[in-house]
Amino acid sequence: MTIMEKHVAVALSGGLDSAVAAALLKKGNHQVIALHFRTGYESPPGGTDSSDQLSPLDSRAERVAEQIGIPLEVIDCSEAFENEVVRYFVDAYRSGQTPNPCVVCNQRIKFGFILEEAKARGASVLATGHYARIRREENGRFYLIKGVDREKDQSYFLARLAQEQLGQAVFPLGTYTKKQVREMAGSFGLTSFREEESQELCFVGEPNYKEFLSKYAGLPNKPGVIVNRTGDTLGRHNGLHAYTIGQRKGINIPGPAPYYVLRLDQEENQLVIGSKSELAATECLVTQINWIGAKPPDKPILVKTRIRYRHQEVDSTLTPLDGDSATVHFSEPQYAITPGQAAVFYEGERVLGGGWIE
Repeated sequence: MTIMEKHVAVALSGGLDSAVAAALLKKGNHQVIALHFRTGYESPPGGTDSSDQLSPLDSRAERVAEQIGIPLEVIDCSEAFENEVVRYFVDAYRSGQTPNPCVVCNQRIKFGFILEEAKARGASVLATGHYARIRREENGRFYLIKGVDREKDQSYFLARLAQEQLGQAVFPLGTYTKKQVREMAGSFGLTSFREEESQELCFVGEPNYKEFLSKYAGLPNKPGVIVNRTGDTLGRHNGLHAYTIGQRKGINIPGPAPYYVLRLDQEENQLVIGSKSELAATECLVTQINWIGAKPPDKPILVKTRIRYRHQEVDSTLTPLDGDSATVHFSEPQYAITPGQAAVFYEGERVLGGGWIE
């Protein structure tokens, strides 16, 4: 996307990717401001950090902005983050689904709340460190394209952005590999960023999400029985929110072969487990589909579907049911198709759209 002569805001996290994205834009002689947003979860629940104290991420973002030579503002989005992301996360587990908060955060916080804050400060676009690309076609529509680095491609997390959001988004890293980004950080003299990539959710300050749900979010540990698909009792669980479909570790039930979580039965409070072969399915229902750059199809189409971020998209047939829902039939059985996760549809390197697995 061309961003010549535009006032650009960069969502600066304090990490490597957003730091290099900001430096690239500054090198391109754009008028750049950095926005660092606070979620209210920068320190663990019960921590000593107050709203007027700098967290380690705040400090890193400040130092990076200084090294690049751009102004930085800290934005408090804690209320919006709590309402839009954390409550969604908790409610999804409460209903027996496995949420994808990063998809929701990109849609509602980064390119929702933060984009509006950027525009209020005179910026016409918001840049992030995502590995993805945007292409504007002759018809004026914006298309979301995979990042050049297929190992780092993050188009999956952006598949719910609307046309207006894509038209005001910039992804400077989309044409680079992670290796090139690291090298550019050195050439720009950037030294204060956090290079390690978090493996946990940014707002989970407890040892893991299970502890967060029970201790901080107040989700009760409601014990129940573990059963197989025929209803035989095999053991007991301490709360369904501690499990997700396809999970193997943590079941702790001996058997001739490893057991996997097949289903979370909320009505009966039962954990249904079985063999890996029982986990396979060839079809799923996807709802609330966001179609990017095109009208919803009116007949079955061939697509490649990704059912989670670390899943290699596979050949499938998408059959529309109405404007924003469809059934997806996979050419080969897929394992751990998980309600609550995003299903994203591709045509080559282009993202057609994405919705929620029901």
